[in-house]
Amino acid sequence: MRTAAIGIGSNSLRMLIADVSEGRLHRLRRYREGLRVFAALDERGNITEQMIAKACESVEGFRKEAVSQGVKKVHLFATSAVRDAANQDAFLEALRNATGLPLDIINGEEEAHLSFLGATEGERTGLIDIGGGSTEIVVGRGREIADAVSLQMGAVRLYRMHPIVSVMDAHAMTELAERIIEPEKARFLALQVEGWVGVGGTFTTGAAFVQQQPWQRRENIHGFRLTQETVLKALETLAPMPMEERVKLAYLQPQRADIVAHGFAILLACMRQLQISSISVSECGNLEGYLKQKYLLA
Repeated sequence: MRTAAIGIGSNSLRMLIADVSEGRLHRLRRYREGLRVFAALDERGNITEQMIAKACESVEGFRKEAVSQGVKKVHLFATSAVRDAANQDAFLEALRNATGLPLDIINGEEEAHLSFLGATEGERTGLIDIGGGSTEIVVGRGREIADAVSLQMGAVRLYRMHPIVSVMDAHAMTELAERIIEPEKARFLALQVEGWVGVGGTFTTGAAFVQQQPWQRRENIHGFRLTQETVLKALETLAPMPMEERVKLAYLQPQRADIVAHGFAILLACMRQLQISSISVSECGNLEGYLKQKYLLA
């Protein structure tokens, strides 16, 4: 069966088209659009009318593309920004009217589990998923989750608090992220995890940035290992760089130019607090996890 999952994240709208056969998920095509729902939350916590209209248009575009690719069933879910929104019911209704798709708003714990399920293959692993609005930390093996937490700490959320325009800003943002992680530190260190995997645009961007390869080239991204030293160097390189120079870098996705330093600050904070010397980049995540849960684990 050919199916698709569309995920409305805080920073991106993404879609995975896959075939499910012989008890496995076979990934076919991925799509991404920089939607930035979290940035469209107003002072009252409502998603703006302009963003609701844009989201409806973009999701419908993805749905039509999925159907054109032979997809029989399209699933739609949303994470941090939508579950934070005061007007999520209005957002849900607008999407259903525009696309015919019901919206599944998943909570932080579910988001952590889906990312872990999508990015791991049964081995005991620790996982960090850095999104636009939240960061999930998970430890487990296969379907068994030993511990998981979702933190209100994402690249767009921290960017809205304070842009990073200097190395001093970068260090201050890293220290803020470390303080957010601190209450969870002991419980994860006690699990004594040896291998860690990273999910999300911060990691894939980091892999391209460290290798100084064009971000569109995907062949050297999945499985690349980031270290504390390389993440710190990338953060300190980007922090003082003017935005007009950042967007010209071949190895930096232009739509992430303003928030990527915040993502690197979160990653560095996680690695320091959890004593992670290196972490493997995965291109898989909650889209794969969502479809696995629907079709392989039901």
